[in-house]
Amino acid sequence: MTGAPQVLIQNPSPAATATPIVASRCIRAVNLIKEYHTPVGVKRVLDGISFEVAQGEKIGVFGSNGAGKSTLMKLIGGVETPTSGVIERGLTMSWPIGLAGGFAPTMSGLDAIRFIARLYGAPQGHAAEQVDDFAELGRYLQLPISTYSSGMRARLMFGLTLIANFECLLIDEVLSVGDQRFRKKCHEELFVKRADKAMILISHDQGIVREYCQQALVLKRGRGRVFDDLDLAISIYRTL
Repeated sequence: MTGAPQVLIQNPSPAATATPIVASRCIRAVNLIKEYHTPVGVKRVLDGISFEVAQGEKIGVFGSNGAGKSTLMKLIGGVETPTSGVIERGLTMSWPIGLAGGFAPTMSGLDAIRFIARLYGAPQGHAAEQVDDFAELGRYLQLPISTYSSGMRARLMFGLTLIANFECLLIDEVLSVGDQRFRKKCHEELFVKRADKAMILISHDQGIVREYCQQALVLKRGRGRVFDDLDLAISIYRTL
């Protein structure tokens, strides 16, 4: 989980070590590469991905299954580290919203709320009320997270982001989970109440990206290109 703006440099050169990069008010990825060692050899999931999101800007991420979208989100969110490349974090960032995990399965929903509230200095009583009002889990908050359905976990994780005033939100397909009423609540919280926040948004919903994003990153087999022309980005995505 993230706190103050920071810079993460993987495999820096001696010159980079001697002269640290000062993060500007943006999220910047430079030539990110991510490889995994598998029984059949090294698999490169991301290959030279670069983009920048300034304060208040929003970028959509398109790609078919296996293109590297969720891996990119994990790198930007600090869940995993890149094999090489630079990530500058000049904005405080949420964890990847929609990513399952992050808490011990034996923790209850209330335990998770208390933990996040202590971490970000929020009053625990108010935090619990805020999360429950959004997630509507009721007495299930007292049960272990391992007993939650995927939809319940998504609602809890989304609700937990409301506790902290993040400057950049990482969103991984959360708008596609739950019923219509829950998706409407997500839309209200993200695009109305937090319209001034930066966002990195993985979504198959082309309408959402076209309406709210200023640019789009299209991924294919680990390679990517950023487009300011959203119609062009969407037309290319449709051919993947």
